[in-house]
Amino acid sequence: MTNTLKVDALCVGQLDHEAGAGTVRVPQQVHVVTATGRGSYARTTPDRYGFPRLARARQKRHHGLATGDLVHASIPKGKWAGTWTGRVSVRASGKHGLSTPVGRCTVSHRNLRPLQRADGYAYSHRQEVTE
Repeated sequence: MTNTLKVDALCVGQLDHEAGAGTVRVPQQVHVVTATGRGSYARTTPDRYGFPRLARARQKRHHGLATGDLVHASIPKGKWAGTWTGRVSVRASGKHGLSTPVGRCTVSHRNLRPLQRADGYAYSHRQEVTE
């Protein structure tokens, strides 16, 4: 993507510059919504020939959390000690995966506090490029 200013609403129709129509202001920050999905409904994992290889878990929630939930993690010790906020990938064992802006780590379900339930989308903000 080039560093040109792109505002989708201006692409809808013509501006009548002679009548005084024009762009008044450009937003500084843009709300970005990304589709992340709501999980898989598949009941088995097939092999390369399409035959069932193993049975998947029958539930999507483990220890009160689902994959894609936004959580706050308080990790008491270890390499990732501290507080982190990110998306969780749940496992039946209770040792969930946490995706943070810095990287991925494994954290116990006891150290997680849900902030937002997964609804199939990831929300973020980014600064709009201005020239």
